[in-house]
Amino acid sequence: MKNTINWNFDNSYSRLSNAFKEHIEPVPVKKPELVLMNQDLANELNLDFSKIDKNELSALFTGNILPKESNTIAQAYAGHQFGHFTMLGDGRAVLIGEHLTNNNKRYDIQFKGSGKTAFSRNGDGRAALGPMLREYIISEAMHNLNIPSTRSLAVAKTGEEIIRDTSLQGAILTRVASSHIRVGTFQYIAARDKKDELEILLDYVVKRHYPDLINLKNKALELLKTVINRQIDLVVNWMRVGFIHGVMNTDNMTISGETIDYGPCAFMDTYDPKTVFSSIDQKGRYAYCNQPIITKWNLSRFAECLIPLIDKNQDNAIKIATEAINSFEKKYEEKWINMMRDKLGLFGLENEDKFLILDLLTWMHQKKADYTNTFCHLMDLTKKKNKLFDDINFMNWKKRWKERSLKNNDSPKKSLALMKHNNPLVIPRNHKVEEALKAAEKNDFKLINKLMEILKDPYTQKDDILDYQIPSNLDEKYKTFCGT
Repeated sequence: MKNTINWNFDNSYSRLSNAFKEHIEPVPVKKPELVLMNQDLANELNLDFSKIDKNELSALFTGNILPKESNTIAQAYAGHQFGHFTMLGDGRAVLIGEHLTNNNKRYDIQFKGSGKTAFSRNGDGRAALGPMLREYIISEAMHNLNIPSTRSLAVAKTGEEIIRDTSLQGAILTRVASSHIRVGTFQYIAARDKKDELEILLDYVVKRHYPDLINLKNKALELLKTVINRQIDLVVNWMRVGFIHGVMNTDNMTISGETIDYGPCAFMDTYDPKTVFSSIDQKGRYAYCNQPIITKWNLSRFAECLIPLIDKNQDNAIKIATEAINSFEKKYEEKWINMMRDKLGLFGLENEDKFLILDLLTWMHQKKADYTNTFCHLMDLTKKKNKLFDDINFMNWKKRWKERSLKNNDSPKKSLALMKHNNPLVIPRNHKVEEALKAAEKNDFKLINKLMEILKDPYTQKDDILDYQIPSNLDEKYKTFCGT
């Protein structure tokens, strides 16, 4: 296939030894059909698909044809899945290569649902249309919410049926990431107990993601500290918008600090810290309120992998790594409170802030208030009146908030601008996502396209967003599924 698309591959990960991956090609599909294409992302990647007809594009985005410079691999990794360690790997994904943009930014281009690999275990390596469309919708929504995320370039149907609980339409997602290296990648290599391989992975990650660490004396320790900070920033961002990942296994935590794997994820409507949507999370391990705790737990597993590289003396290494991990709570709490200050438009630091924030969240929980819309109300950006906000306790809280807002700030406009920057007016409401997915199953993509248009600019007030601000009409037992 001629490179009229402007692919610019430099496949550095595939040049690592076979300990890190398996060379494999996508399994061809019967009847490829491109159904969604992310033109904005294509433009950002400097890719031009305008000279390619839809049949060829469909073949390209299902792996039936491959770009000349691609070098297709399945990556090896391990993971603690719901606390249990397993050797894993890309069981249904193939990395086709690393594309360099005109300004030399490097991105993994990966197919998800592209067939069996050596890591598939007993799986078929395929994916269903619904989960791939869900990842497309939510990953792009997260990007537009200014939250680091893998992104979605395209979804194509395979023309094949796949069997889960029922027969479903097969599909392949083309996923884009700054890399797919995970905590689980380090766990896989650490489990092989070969220090030289661990050093190769450390050097590779530092060079690719954190080049400012290259000349530092203890790269392993500095990488650990950097990833701790990145993950705290990421999860604070999740908490800011009410996002619940649903499957925070160590193989779903990237070293780059991007959100990855949008399986049983969803956004919270009614504020309840114990909210769980995932059908497989029976005990609430990955509930909304547990996300910071699990982040620290996952980072502890990352630290364990780096012990041999932190210090030659194991006891010293454990002590140093433990100190780094134990910095988590203080850093997280500080960043979380600052995030909540931003949501409330508060400048400066006041001792009363923590109580002001917690009192609001307690009221929201007791009154089953909508998380997103409560902040929209505080910005006076709700068109539909809600009697809930006439509650005397809320009115008293609001009076305290307004008094606090006057401190360290002489401009209500500045407060409102800060709030508008941090509080989305629209999120991917669960019932709207489900509605769009059901229509797409019947080959009607109008609702998905409309939803994507609305979610493109979530912080701006527009006339047509009211219907997308109404809380979910699904019952409280709404469940999401991982699609494997």
